[in-house]
Amino acid sequence: MTELIVTNFNRNFTGVSATAAGVLRAQAPRYDLALAGRPLPGCPAPISVAEARRLTRRPPEGRDFAIWHVRRNTEMRAALWARDVLRLPIRIVFTSAAQRRHSALPRWLISRMDAVIATTQRAADFVPHVRAVVPHGVDCELYTPARDRASDWRVTGYPGTRGIATIGRIRPEKGTDRFVAAMLRLLPHHPGVTALVLGRAGRKDHAFLQGLKAQVARANLQDRILFPGEIAPEALPALMRSLSMVVQMPLYEGYGMAPLEGMASGVPFIATEAGYYRDFSAGETTGWLVKDAEDAATAIGALLRDPKRHAAMAEAARKTALERFSVAREADGIGAVYDAMWRGDA
Repeated sequence: MTELIVTNFNRNFTGVSATAAGVLRAQAPRYDLALAGRPLPGCPAPISVAEARRLTRRPPEGRDFAIWHVRRNTEMRAALWARDVLRLPIRIVFTSAAQRRHSALPRWLISRMDAVIATTQRAADFVPHVRAVVPHGVDCELYTPARDRASDWRVTGYPGTRGIATIGRIRPEKGTDRFVAAMLRLLPHHPGVTALVLGRAGRKDHAFLQGLKAQVARANLQDRILFPGEIAPEALPALMRSLSMVVQMPLYEGYGMAPLEGMASGVPFIATEAGYYRDFSAGETTGWLVKDAEDAATAIGALLRDPKRHAAMAEAARKTALERFSVAREADGIGAVYDAMWRGDA
């Protein structure tokens, strides 16, 4: 019988989806596993929740129980139903990245988990049953540096000679407006640079997006600050390696994968103090932390004008991703939690 069920119930490809996909690809050779719910790129075809229940009706050979690894409220509820109502021989592992107090329902759901894996020590402070702190990792075989960044940028079809991007949902919390403000300051002084706002706005943030586009139009930069929308997961690695910089300026971030995907691609980052960005920066050898849009524009401009420093940071970024933040290391850390549970360690 199957020993590991990994769930993905969100139809949208989010940061949580990206991290789950990377880990699942690394776990696939290690376990008899199945993905339940929605598809993830490069992963086994998903099965239904009903099929996941059927596959875990009995313990897998040599184990007392199967593990369901969940990452969202809906997934916790489904796993709890399987364990506590259907009485299936399973244990539930939850990954928690939020660096703030959860609301009432998630707190209750998390309290019912058999084990919690926090992605940072700060996240661990807000949840019970933490078995380990395991930072998210990036797939360093999927995200790789460009052999010729300028050539790869030309292949994208975007204008200019160099690209800078911010990646994620378009909304105030993600600091999309701060990125646009930084680009409005920066681009008049760097005519070869094109800025990309990669992501989509939800219905409630549509007016916010239109406001940003209006600012760009008033500055007559609509041909240089582009809003391509959401990029398909399979297209992101090629685009990432073509960039000269990733810029993330959120007000709050639980973890934040975009700088890490850039690092694996040999792309330095500029970011506000949020998520796990300070640790990613490795003493600001792979990326620089900034306070606001003005600070960001200054930092980006300085790095664009210093190709030797940019090259050194790009090399350090790739090295740090490989040595400290690979998805293989994350899978190892998660596997250690599974093994401890299967051994019956308290």
